[in-house]
Amino acid sequence: MTTAQIETADAPVRGIVLMIGFGIVGPFIDMFAKLTSPGMPVGEIALARFLVQSAVLLAFAYWRGWLHRPGLREICLHLLRGGVLVVATMLIVAAFKVMPLADTLAIFFVMPMIVTLMGAVFLGEPVGWRRILASLVGFGGALLVIQPSFGTFGFTAVLPLLAAVFFATYLILTRRMGRRMNQVVLQAYTATGAVALIVPMLALGPIIGWQPIVPIVPVGMDWVWLMGVGLSTVVAHMLLSYAFAMASIAILAPLQYLEIVSATIIGYLVFNDLPNALTFLGIAIIVSSGIYIFFRERQVSRASLPPAPGRAG
Repeated sequence: MTTAQIETADAPVRGIVLMIGFGIVGPFIDMFAKLTSPGMPVGEIALARFLVQSAVLLAFAYWRGWLHRPGLREICLHLLRGGVLVVATMLIVAAFKVMPLADTLAIFFVMPMIVTLMGAVFLGEPVGWRRILASLVGFGGALLVIQPSFGTFGFTAVLPLLAAVFFATYLILTRRMGRRMNQVVLQAYTATGAVALIVPMLALGPIIGWQPIVPIVPVGMDWVWLMGVGLSTVVAHMLLSYAFAMASIAILAPLQYLEIVSATIIGYLVFNDLPNALTFLGIAIIVSSGIYIFFRERQVSRASLPPAPGRAG
């Protein structure tokens, strides 16, 4: 097997490793958002997220000489990607403001199943029975961790479901655009598009009088929490974009459940949400599902390669 062949075979494995990193870092975005003051508008939290992301990545891409002047079609794609991500962000933040981290993520985690189906329908990616089974097993583990109750939270429990649909669409667009674009530039332009959409919303907020988009001046630690939202977003979504550029959605979607593990730990350490025995059983199932996906993909990708010249027979 040549070096090039090994690198090609290991690309999905590297994507899996990056996805695991996203699963660890991602819930920190939610933690910082939840730590903001109760009256902090979700639109302002979303603006902080995308404004920091845009500033950091544009500066880095400019320093590396990666920036280019996008055409009209590309601008529209960035605005579309940014728009669905803005909606997903505002929905999930609104849910976090009312519900515990773990409960919100449990309902949100119908998303990997949506992504797997959308990847097959819109991108033509193959989905074998083992990956479908891994998705179902991971989802079952997530339910054990959270034990969500629609009866407790009412309509608010629908918000993570809606966020899951929009975030799944964002991931599909990430996969399609990530195949042909530098990942840093992709994230920078999309975040910039999101800022361009949020600023007019916040400007109209006081006129409309809808609290989620009526801006206020942050005070005290809110500045720290908002900066934390932005910086953790930069790290998490760079990991996510590179992961989806290296491996298919069907492979990576089950690994999204690892976010539940990280969120459960954060919920315990920061918000004093003590996991019970059923929660730990769910975590074990989620981790086992992720490990299976990792080794299964490595085995399949290596087996699919032709033998190196001179080694056949």
